[in-house]
Amino acid sequence: MKLPLLLAATALVTLVSPTFAATPAYLTLDHSSELALDQASAQAAWHAHLDDKLVKRLAKLYPVGKWAFLSQVEGGFNADKLCVITARVVLVPRAGKSVLFTPQKKATAFDAKPNLDQSQCKDLARAKLGEAIAAVTSSLVAQ
Repeated sequence: MKLPLLLAATALVTLVSPTFAATPAYLTLDHSSELALDQASAQAAWHAHLDDKLVKRLAKLYPVGKWAFLSQVEGGFNADKLCVITARVVLVPRAGKSVLFTPQKKATAFDAKPNLDQSQCKDLARAKLGEAIAAVTSSLVAQ
């Protein structure tokens, strides 16, 4: 009597589980200068640009277990008090838990602005990282 009920519950869980499966997450590694951008801001930029819909589309062509993203933001102030920022984003293949630096797609965004303070320069760094992420992801899948 309890066996058919148990089998029915197991079948229901099997059918429903893929529907509620979590969206896969890409490995994102950041190698930014702390003066330009901190790790928390870099990860926030990745989460803001890699929404569930985009990740699902990317994962069909570039499986999460086989690909990763690297980012690097460098810059700061020069002698003339000019805020100079360069942001690079690269799609690289994975080898288990590590990555191979053989870039498949890459994008760079840069800018220089005068008369900014440190927080405004960091805001510029976040914006340039967002541009680089958008450039790489838009080249991988049609928007």
